[in-house]
Parts: sequence; structure tokens; C-alpha cells
Amino acid sequence: MGFNAFRFSISWSRVIPSGRRREGINEEGIEFYNRVINETIKQGLQPFVTIFHWDTPQALEDKYGGFLSRNIVRDYREYADLLFERFGDRVKHWMTFNEPWALSGFAYDDGVFAPGRCSSWVNNQCRAGNSATEPYIVAHNLLLSHSAVVNIYRKNYQKIQNGKIGITLFTFWFEPLSNRISDIEASRTAMDFMFGLWMDPLTYGRYPRSVQDLIGDKLISFSDEETQLLRGSYDFIGLQYYTSYYAKPNASIDSDRIRYKTDSNITETPYDYDGNLIGPQAYSPWFYIYPNGIRHLLNYTKDRYNNPVIYITENGVDNLNDETQSIEEALKDEFRIDYYRKHIWNTLGSLRDYNVNVKGYFAWSYLDNFEWNIGYTSRFGLYYVDYKNNLTRIAKNSAIWFTKFLNPSN
Repeated sequence: MGFNAFRFSISWSRVIPSGRRREGINEEGIEFYNRVINETIKQGLQPFVTIFHWDTPQALEDKYGGFLSRNIVRDYREYADLLFERFGDRVKHWMTFNEPWALSGFAYDDGVFAPGRCSSWVNNQCRAGNSATEPYIVAHNLLLSHSAVVNIYRKNYQKIQNGKIGITLFTFWFEPLSNRISDIEASRTAMDFMFGLWMDPLTYGRYPRSVQDLIGDKLISFSDEETQLLRGSYDFIGLQYYTSYYAKPNASIDSDRIRYKTDSNITETPYDYDGNLIGPQAYSPWFYIYPNGIRHLLNYTKDRYNNPVIYITENGVDNLNDETQSIEEALKDEFRIDYYRKHIWNTLGSLRDYNVNVKGYFAWSYLDNFEWNIGYTSRFGLYYVDYKNNLTRIAKNSAIWFTKFLNPSN
């Protein structure tokens, strides 16, 4: 097709079953990833490797509660150290975490991702948790784990292996619902809670002022040493952009039902004051197509965070897996071509007109997959996967479009 990089993750418990390196390594797991990395390079692709994608070893959940405990920092650091030691001669781009916002929110506020913790009034399937406090504890320990790993990579491996290390962050873009000052401030606060909660500590060593003002002592303070490790703890940022919303101040909040998602005092809505959607809806219920959002996000990131090196590590659109539709019809995904064309055009616009330091772009995804809690009902792929016929893969029109786009001379 013409792509020159492949992004994938490594499963912690596959290489260290107990989660603790000092308790033993699974050499078969190491060899599996050696084969993946070697084949990736053989195919002419650069491996971009995510160290952690939401799969905390069950042994560590049982032992001390996973990311609710600062004990996770040492175990995660030793796990990452193993990966650098075994794979760093070939892997030149590392990402510590995939979408920490999703882990802290969906796993500890909504309770829909593992380990499924939340306040009982949020989700009656949660057997334990506190949606008002635990997401911030987890966020804090994720940040400390990230900075610890970046520190050992820079001290022990980077000069020898000549690689880069960063993190991938998911965020919406938030437009103010109107030109009112209150709506403009609401959009800024919404960005602080979803994006700044991570980027401010990673860049400046502190949480955003708006977040501090609104939630107070629910945030755990960083020590001077932790601040020093956090500040500037990335060589690049991976941005995962899909959609945008309008933001306005929240009229009222039930004081008995405080949670991570209400702390910003913001209402996020896809509708403007006239009832018009910000953009067409994709299949996923949260997903509205707004190509300008990626340009606004890139420009904002440059201005707010000192023009970092950026890779778009995910961007794409899904549709319903309609089992009544023929395969021939399913391959005609012109809406996906339109999505990619407009988002790439806006990305190039940021690069050309605003000198944003964008170094690469990853489409999500090259094939249909099991999409988390909505399973096989959603299709994101450039390649159609026939789930009823030995998982046969067939290029959709979007795959053909990308091939032509990336190989214009052909």
C-alpha cells in the first residue's frame, strides 16, 4: 500500500506472567515479539511500539490493585526496561501508554473497561470503586510510571540505541458553543480536563490551573523530584483524533453524584444552539465527523506545549457491520475515503500554514477488528475481514485510494 510504519503494542503479562520481572520472564513471549518486530522490519516498516495498552497483569491487580497503587511504578519500570533491553536494538519509537484518559475514565469512572471499577450509582455492575477519586489516583500513577520509564530509557538506552520515546494521547477537540466568554472558557476547561490533565504535567510538571481550581485536593501533588522527572518527559507526542464537540458551562451538578466526568462543570454536546450537529455521525454513538478539529488540535498543541514533535497515531472512521449487506457493497466505503482525505488535508494545512511539527500519520485501522466494548458490530478497517470465511481479508475502496495516494507515480 505504501505505508512505511506499523504501530502495535506488547502485552505485559505475555512477557512477564506475574507482572514482576524479578519473579521470572516468559522467553516464549519474548521470542514471539522478536518475530513480530523482525517481520515488521523485513516488510519495510518501522515498528512503533506501545508498551502498555490497558492490559494490567491480573497478578498485580490481585496483589495491590494495579494502577491504584504507587507500587505499579517499579513493576512497570522493570517491565519497560526488559523491552528496551531485548528489543531496543530494532525498535526506534516507543510509546509508554496508549490513551491514559481512556484507562482512567472508562476503567475507573464508567467501569466498562478492566478492572471495571466505579461508583455503584454510575454502573451497577461495578462491585467496587469511587468514580469521584479513583480516576485521579490512576492518572497520577500513570504519569509517574511514564516519567520513570522515560528516565531509564534516556539514561541507559537512548544514546546507544538511538531511539525516541513518547506517549499517545486521545482527545476530542472542543469548540465553544457560541462567542460568549462563558462558552469560550468552557471549551478551554474541557480541553484542560481531557488533554491538559496529561500534557501539562508532561510538559510543565504540573496539573492545569483550571483542573486544580475545580477539584482541589482530589489531585495528588507532585514532589519536586517527580516534577523534574515529568517536565519535558517525551521526545514526541502521539495524538489520536477522531471527533469534536461543542462546550458550554454546566447549569447544575448533583452534589451527591460527583464523578470524574462532572468535575469540569462543562456540558459537551454535538449540537449547536440551532440544533445542528457539529458533523455527520459515524457508527459509534460518540463519533461525529469534524475534519477541522484535527487542524485546530494540532495548532493548539503547538501553541500551548512549545511546538512538540507530533505523530498522528490514530485517525479513522467506523461504520456498522451490516450483516445484510453483500461484501461487494461493504467494500464501497467512499465515506471513509472522504474522511481520510479531509483529515489529511487539514493535517497538511497545519504543517504548511502553521509550521506544526507533524512527522507522521497512522490510519486506524488497516483491517476490521474487535472494537473493545462494541465488538464486531463496528468496522474501522481499510481491509474488509470476512468473519464467516476464515477471516479472509479484502481491500476496500479506501485501501485502494490510500495505495494511489501514497504511490502517485504508479
